[in-house]
Amino acid sequence: MINVEMLSTGDEVLHGQITDTNAAWLADVFFNQGLPLTRRNTVGDNLDDLVAILRERSEHADVLIVNGGLGPTSDDLSALAAAQAKGESLVLHEAWLTHMETFFSERGRVMAPSNRKQAEIPASAELVDNPVGTACGFAVQLNRCLMFFTPGVPSEFKVMVEREILPRLRARFALPEPPLCLRLTTFGRSESDLAQALDPLPLPPGVTMGYRSSMPIIELKLTGPASEREAMLALWPEVKKVAGESLIFEGTEGLAAQISRRLQEKQLSLTLSEQFTGGLIALQLNREGAPLLASEVVPPQPETLAQTAHWTAERRVNHFAGVALAVSGLETDHLNFALSTAEGTWALRVKFSTNRHNLQTRQEVGAMMALNMLRRWLNGQEIASEHGWITVVESLSF
Repeated sequence: MINVEMLSTGDEVLHGQITDTNAAWLADVFFNQGLPLTRRNTVGDNLDDLVAILRERSEHADVLIVNGGLGPTSDDLSALAAAQAKGESLVLHEAWLTHMETFFSERGRVMAPSNRKQAEIPASAELVDNPVGTACGFAVQLNRCLMFFTPGVPSEFKVMVEREILPRLRARFALPEPPLCLRLTTFGRSESDLAQALDPLPLPPGVTMGYRSSMPIIELKLTGPASEREAMLALWPEVKKVAGESLIFEGTEGLAAQISRRLQEKQLSLTLSEQFTGGLIALQLNREGAPLLASEVVPPQPETLAQTAHWTAERRVNHFAGVALAVSGLETDHLNFALSTAEGTWALRVKFSTNRHNLQTRQEVGAMMALNMLRRWLNGQEIASEHGWITVVESLSF
């Protein structure tokens, strides 16, 4: 196996002022390419620390992806650190300087003198093209390690990894076949409950069962080498059987994307009314291009379950919508949900059985429950299902 590592740079990353989304993205992409990261490090904007860790990791890693520190300001130190780690000087890459000048002139701007710094790379470095920005990427060989230096801007970083770095790695190394990762996402079951039921399943050699908890969902991942593909596919129905009614989607499509696709397949429009969830349902569906006919967020008001149900049915008819979905305001830990279709109207009154979660989490759970009601109807299932720490206390349909 190739020992692949990542080094993230910058005080803002080290001190938690920004989330290192580049590291999470790279880990996922490389894993799916059969190049799982073996280590991730973070260093601030300190030249001595950067030089030290480059020299240290050059003795252990086969490949190191260095992210950040290629900008035009004084705290952008990656190129200088690479040069010092190799014991050589920075040189001006004339072709990249011309590229930057063209980049600015085509946008009607004058390049600042400080940007010239972005065309300076270690003397032995190989240019790594950045087709969407001004930061000049480069690669150097230090001891046993091939190091790639990339900008921190996510849009630039991702393009460079996909177009420039991965092709170089494929050309240089005999990459293993990517592992197989089967995923499903559940709603309404605890991680411990799922683990208790799944732990007895015999796993093929080298295959692991993983759990990712991100309230209000639990993702299950069966991961293993490509050589165990047939055995994993044979085991997967047993995993789905354990997930049971709590399974809301397989793969990485997402619940909102699944609902959007199903609505479009059925040629149905949707109207929404939200109180407690404050527009969160509409936001998730809008991102996936769902056919929303109307959406509103209204102030919380006391409502019986029957009032919520009848009002939702009237809203569907008045808006000529195929489906109407509504969430009421929170009343003493109770929420009303209503779903109205041409086939009928269903409503649930639920109670949160615990107060340990904050408002944002409770809103996300409420939005997930409403979306799950809609998903279940679209898939021909019963509207209600188990929801862990949410108890259905009343239901009606007409």
